Amino acid sequence: MTNNRLRNLPSIDHLLHRAGLQKLIAAAGRETVRGSLRRVIAEMRREIAGPNGEIAFPVEQNELAGEIERRLHAHFARRHQSQMQRVINATGVVLHTNLGRARLSRAALAAISLVGGEYCNLEYDLATGTRGRRGAAVEAMFSEVTGCQAAAVVNNCAAAVLITLNTLAEGGEVIVSRGELIEIGGSFRIPDVIAKSGARIREVGTTNRTRLSDYEKAINENTRVILRAHPSNYRIIGFTEKPSLAELVGLARSRNLPLFEDLGSGSLIDLKPFGIAGEPTVGETLGAGCSIVSFSGDKLLGGPQVGIILGEKELIERIKKNPLMRALRVDKLTFVALEATLRCYAQGCATTEIPTLAALQATKEEIRHRSLSFIRRAKKSAGGLQLTLSAGFSVAGGGSAPDASLPTTLISIQSKHLSTTEMEERLRQNNPPVITRIENDQLLIDLRTVSTEREKDLIEALSKLESGDERGITK
Repeated sequence: MTNNRLRNLPSIDHLLHRAGLQKLIAAAGRETVRGSLRRVIAEMRREIAGPNGEIAFPVEQNELAGEIERRLHAHFARRHQSQMQRVINATGVVLHTNLGRARLSRAALAAISLVGGEYCNLEYDLATGTRGRRGAAVEAMFSEVTGCQAAAVVNNCAAAVLITLNTLAEGGEVIVSRGELIEIGGSFRIPDVIAKSGARIREVGTTNRTRLSDYEKAINENTRVILRAHPSNYRIIGFTEKPSLAELVGLARSRNLPLFEDLGSGSLIDLKPFGIAGEPTVGETLGAGCSIVSFSGDKLLGGPQVGIILGEKELIERIKKNPLMRALRVDKLTFVALEATLRCYAQGCATTEIPTLAALQATKEEIRHRSLSFIRRAKKSAGGLQLTLSAGFSVAGGGSAPDASLPTTLISIQSKHLSTTEMEERLRQNNPPVITRIENDQLLIDLRTVSTEREKDLIEALSKLESGDERGITK
């Protein structure tokens, strides 16, 4: 039977004359369609020859031609769809790196919409009618909300570290504790960035214990910067030691050296009330006397992807004059989104208006109340599923606060017809895709990371979940 199916696959010339392909040929061109047909037929040959080929495919040539035509149209439809899609993050990971990290606030989205389709005064001074400075408004706002002397913005935090060290330490040494020579997601390694900056690493201490005296002994005529790196999603516990920020500030000042701290996540507010401890605020670090700090914009700040550099005016001005600044600068849409985000902090409404902070501060009881309401509504259209509540934990994600587990209420989903992995796959292939998590062979969703506006879409996805061969509907 397999051989019959393979023999009955229609020729490409025969397919090109089918009525159902003529509009496609007119739009895309005969040779483009011919090339796509070759790929579709080659794929079908492999599937027919596979273990399930006899079950999945008809024998008759006309039916096989119909399947090829369907696949071809699907192929061209996918080509015209954006590969970047909106997804529903039901994982409970607030800053999910794979899913784009921070969601932007309504104010940031409105600012992008306002500026994106029009000209704007990106580098134009409206008061004088002369050329202005890109990012001036954002820099002034950073001074307002953090107390910094000056600010610079580049395209991500790795770029911030790179340009800062290249400016302040090229050709010299950067002192850093061995316990802070870390690698975070995407193979971003502190030693590699230091090397690319043109500086040399001067490692001090041991992996788990570094004392102030280790830094003191390492300072020499080649020392340019003392670097303190936030451990991100990495922790050393137990028999550990490291000098306090105040001690390092005192040492750096006594030797007339800049102290540079890469804060990574860079929170502007105290997160202890949210149950997240151990994350210093940017203002606290600057207030303690740190010369330069850098951090990400799309993590705890809750804004767009940028690398932010704050600190002493003389040092920041040197960084801005670095030729790399041109290569690493951000565009108008990023600036207006960042400005709108910072305005939320300046106006005191960040915890309610910035989605990241709103998600982090949601309590277990609040999420339970939402989850109960969600289940009542879902059962009306997805009655074949069993939805139950259970206690669990969310995480900040994005390398932020790895020690913090946020108590939450989870919704467990069970089906009489589908396995956990089948449900996960079908939700992932939904439009819009729903990204869930599996623990102990249970499919779980956490409404902490699902906006109330997306609950309707999530219920609709659940209502379609059991559609399949048994119900006569394909995925």
